[in-house]
Amino acid sequence: MIEFVRNARLWFAPEEVRREGDTPDYRFSLANERTFLAWLRTALALIGGGFAVDQFLPDLRWGWRVGLALALLAAGVLCSLRAVNHWVRCERAMRRGEDLPASRFPALLSLVVAVVAVAMVVMVLVGWEG
Repeated sequence: MIEFVRNARLWFAPEEVRREGDTPDYRFSLANERTFLAWLRTALALIGGGFAVDQFLPDLRWGWRVGLALALLAAGVLCSLRAVNHWVRCERAMRRGEDLPASRFPALLSLVVAVVAVAMVVMVLVGWEG
């Protein structure tokens, strides 16, 4: 958690990251930025999905609708925060000549999306009016 807080300060001070180590090949920094943007697109899709579930499935039981919508919205929030934190961690690792950081977050995000998808399949198969 301390490392997360330390990295969070760097989210808004990228010049601080530049003070560490050597400047990597620009292609690697740009690839890191493209990965960051891909994570943000994923976050926006999850947030949009959460709003879609809430707004376009009014016949779904309230608890199911809110639960699925909140799961997607929370995944979107976590994904956007993870995107910037991962960008900083990768940029620092490249500058220091270290291995890129490993993360369990992609597996966690996949599980959340899979659980929501399975719940939606069940809703479609059994009907969602209660």
